[in-house]
Amino acid sequence: MRQGAMKPYYLFSPWTRIFHWVMVICVFILFVTGLYIGNPFFLGTQGMEPTFAVSNGMAMEMIRYIHFLAAFIFVISFIPRIYGFIINPGDRLLPKPWTKLYWTGIMDTQMHYMFMRGKHRPYLRNSLARSGYLAVYFMFLIEIITGFAMYYMVEPNRFLAKIFGPFNNWLVNEYVVHLIHHFVAWFIILFVIVHVYMAIRADFTEKGGEVSSMFSGIKYMEEEPDDAGDLIDTKKCKAK
Repeated sequence: MRQGAMKPYYLFSPWTRIFHWVMVICVFILFVTGLYIGNPFFLGTQGMEPTFAVSNGMAMEMIRYIHFLAAFIFVISFIPRIYGFIINPGDRLLPKPWTKLYWTGIMDTQMHYMFMRGKHRPYLRNSLARSGYLAVYFMFLIEIITGFAMYYMVEPNRFLAKIFGPFNNWLVNEYVVHLIHHFVAWFIILFVIVHVYMAIRADFTEKGGEVSSMFSGIKYMEEEPDDAGDLIDTKKCKAK
């Protein structure tokens, strides 16, 4: 496949790319600090002096502050993501289960990933990937709700505590909320591992710029993608 024969498609706005990389950094910080908050000994500090954490900048107060700061930055980062969704069709590549293309795309990509088919049809974003991204956004929503439900119980009379606090009762109690927050975090990390593998794999096998598209916003296709209509006007998709 020759790079010169491939057509560029502008997919991701700068706003979505900014959101993506802020999200990457925040999720990493949230996961590591969350593990420490849940179990300070996961780093293997057993047997050390009780003052070890404080003297080495790992006091629980500091770790919690970093965790909450990353959480607020993460939530705020959704603002450019939503703006990109509004202004750019390529930022709206969500699954469309009411269409035939969605289900044929699911089967097509599954057959390819199970090595039962040499390649799949060309897609700007295949149906499995679209479904996976929607699922991870749903998991983010769960993490935001459960995280704020626990955070604002420190001061239950605050306005946001009255919004998120009831989730502690609706989901049985605060301990169950903590468990949901913990296990969903692991599901997000599993998604990240699969996502990184599939993006790098696609870059090597399809050479369409899957990874670089999150820097440039542009993906390259040799054939007209089956879902090109999702960009509305493909004449506007040429790289400048």
